[in-house]
Amino acid sequence: MSERRKRETIAQRSRLLDPAARLIRYLESRNGILLLTTSTRFEGHPWDVPKTTQLALRIRDHLRKKRKRVTVIDVPKLTIHTCEGNISSKRGNECGVLAAKLPDRAKNPTGQHRCWASINNADDQLYKISRELFRSRAVVFFVSVRWGQANSVYQRLFERLSWIENRTSTLGEAPIRQLRKLEAGIVVFGHNWNDEAVLQTQKQNFKWFGWKTPAPLSFCWQYTRDAEEESAESYIDAATQFAASLKAVAPR
Repeated sequence: MSERRKRETIAQRSRLLDPAARLIRYLESRNGILLLTTSTRFEGHPWDVPKTTQLALRIRDHLRKKRKRVTVIDVPKLTIHTCEGNISSKRGNECGVLAAKLPDRAKNPTGQHRCWASINNADDQLYKISRELFRSRAVVFFVSVRWGQANSVYQRLFERLSWIENRTSTLGEAPIRQLRKLEAGIVVFGHNWNDEAVLQTQKQNFKWFGWKTPAPLSFCWQYTRDAEEESAESYIDAATQFAASLKAVAPR
């Protein structure tokens, strides 16, 4: 390996290890932690786990050793229907209105889950996330970047949570009591383009939701700054570099 490549490798690992260490230290001081993974792989390849998911699981294991209450939900495994767009319906904004309260005490024990798509689709499982969210004090989304945007699983999920923000901004209600102290962050991984922009956009969304966004809860890791780097070798090297770095993140 050339000296230049060695320097690049060290820099890549530092861009992951330093912010990951800050994230872990911060979560060690919290309890009631929800980690939401959103990246995907073929179910028939259980050995191929997305990088962001690997990191989330490593963090979960570390925090449980510290006797923290931490939950990981792998969002792609849930049935979450597409947002119906009730914010801009012909009859006006009906997102999150009281009539949209999910009428199921087991799925909606707080009574705060209000989403028409949850009512209109009997198999919808968004409640599994909202139910856990309402009992958490910190939530971290783990997101891959695809074509310069957050992956489609994350986008589907976040659109389906629009009723949280809409209840205060448009309907004029008080913030949901269970979420008043919620701290939110996002971990963004991509190969070569736009990770920082995705990170900042989603942090702004969290603020509009009324969530606190402490700096240690969010960071992005991008393999290269060269947007034109699409060689097969670079993707293999990205996986190799990440695997080597992961060993130093909360060692098992």
